[in-house]
This record gives sequence, structure tokens and C-alpha cells, in this order.
Amino acid sequence: MRALVFEEFGGPLAVRVVDDPRPAPDGVVVRVGASGICRSDWHGWSGHDPDVVLPHVPGHELAGTVAAVGERVRHWAVGDRVTVPFVCACGRCGPCRDGAGQVCAAQTQPGFTHWGSLAELVALDAADVNLVALPEDMPFATAASLGCRFATAYRAVTAVGRVRPGEWVAVHGCGGVGLSAVQVAVAAGARVVAVDVTPGALELARACGAEHVVDGSAGDVPAAVQELTGGGAHVSLDALGSTVTCGNSVAGLRWRGRHVQVGLLPPALGRPVVPMDRVIAEELAVLGSHGMAAADYPAMLSLIAAGRLRPDLLVTRELDLDGAGDALAAVGREPGIAVVTSF
Repeated sequence: MRALVFEEFGGPLAVRVVDDPRPAPDGVVVRVGASGICRSDWHGWSGHDPDVVLPHVPGHELAGTVAAVGERVRHWAVGDRVTVPFVCACGRCGPCRDGAGQVCAAQTQPGFTHWGSLAELVALDAADVNLVALPEDMPFATAASLGCRFATAYRAVTAVGRVRPGEWVAVHGCGGVGLSAVQVAVAAGARVVAVDVTPGALELARACGAEHVVDGSAGDVPAAVQELTGGGAHVSLDALGSTVTCGNSVAGLRWRGRHVQVGLLPPALGRPVVPMDRVIAEELAVLGSHGMAAADYPAMLSLIAAGRLRPDLLVTRELDLDGAGDALAAVGREPGIAVVTSF
């Protein structure tokens, strides 16, 4: 198969012909119809993820058709249209038994623990636990954005942040996760302040329903959020993952507000300073959110089918595999979501 490969962290990204994957007994191989290019892929390529072993094929946001099925798979067949969360749960450990497959103790992640979906084919584990059937009318490019960014934002807003109608939500970082969070929060009846440093991203945030936008490179961001929301956000999400955005998110909360950390914060990029004195005095909640299990997809898919959520509007560029390397290395420089749809 053709696949995007790198052999050193931060090194060249080249399309090469490599061996086809084979399904595990409980897994499948999917012929990739579309694969998103995400900041998490950039972290893996940059050497920030200890699970990545060289040489490596990145890619974890995917949709396609089942091409091969392991002998123990019961619910899927060749030709089925599917997507999958970026965390493939085992279905047997304590978190999985509690319905929290997104923090599975034995999880695998395509594009991190094994070769990923920026390729013609990708192997996925525990298919009966992790695969999600796609509506026939949902394009693969739209479905690919669900596996990480959109599903992650959906759960961060609705289940972890517990956003309620009328609350103020601040979203720090308007890449794919942040724009998804804006959409989901607006659909939940919240009022949104979106923060980013690029005009294009802020324009997209307005198009997704943000009531206010803030230039993160100009002035005191927490003070601006406090002023626009009349005292601070009820819920604030760091959707980028940096010491600055994390700190600004916590500092922009009102009393008893909830901070949700969504963007990755690898130690190599520094440790954020969280004002724990204020967390205690104002009873702030500091929460983490890590993807969404396959079992939780139906509610999100029903809102998409009803037109209340529009992940398709966030896909701003469709690429071929030969253009994927440049796009991965430049993640964050152009607003919206880039998806590879030609292999």
C-alpha cells in the first residue's frame, strides 16, 4: 500500500510503498476513504508521544470501508462503511466495563501505538467494541473529522464540561477541536467567546456561532473574557494545548467555573502554571477530557443527522496523500480541518 512515512522525529515525511497490514483475530483492516490531519499527528511526528516507534505512519482520524475481517469479529463484514474513535478500547478492563473506553487501560491508537490512517489501509483492534457504522449519506471527509476533533469536542462540552443553556463558554484555540467546541456549545444553547491569534480562525468561529471573538495576541485575554461574559465564563476549554492557553482558560473563569483541558500538553513544551490558590478559593473545577468512546457516538450522530451539528462546515481543505506531509508539518497555519481524500 501507499503510506505517508517518517523515519526520524521532525524529519522528512514521504509517501512510500509499504507492506499491507493484516487484521488481528478481533480486528479489521479498513480501506481508508478519508483521513484527517490533526495537531496530535504533529505531536507524534515531533517526538512528543512515547508510543511512537520509528519508522512510522501517522494518522488517527479516519473513515472508510472494511477490507478484511479477523476470525473472531462478529458484527462487521467486508464492505461496511465505518469510522472509529482515535482510542481503540479493549472492552475488558475496568474503565471499559464502566463505559469509559476513552481512557481504556489497554488502549491502542492508530497513528501512535501502531501505524495509522494516512495510508491506503489501516488495521484497527477490537472491532466489535470500536467500530461505528456510518450513515450512507455521510461523506467520508465529514466522518473522518469525527474520530478525534469533533467527537472529542462533543464529549468535552456536553459530558465533561456539562454545558447548560444560557451559560457562557470560552474556547481558547480555534483549530479543529476549538471550532467543533464552538459548534457544540452553541447547539447546547450556550453563549460562546472564541479566542485565537489568527483572523481566519476567528472568522470561522463567528461562522460557527461564537457571539464574541478575542484576538489572543492582543492584550489581557482573561480580562477580555471576564468583561465580555459579565464576570467570567461558566465553562472554559483549552482546545489548543499550551502553557498560555491553559493559564488563560483558568484565569477567565467565574466563581465555581469549570476548566476543561482538551489540547495536549506534552512536557516537552513546558508545564502550565495553574493558580491552585484561586482554584480552592473560588471552587473552580479543573477537568481533563480525552476523546469519546464508540458507544457514545449515537447521540452525536443523531444531532448531525438533524442538522443541528455541521462537522462538514469545518472541513476547509481536501488533499491527496502526496500533499499530506506538507500539511502535517504546517498544522495550525491555516484555519479549519484538512482531510486527505485521495490515496
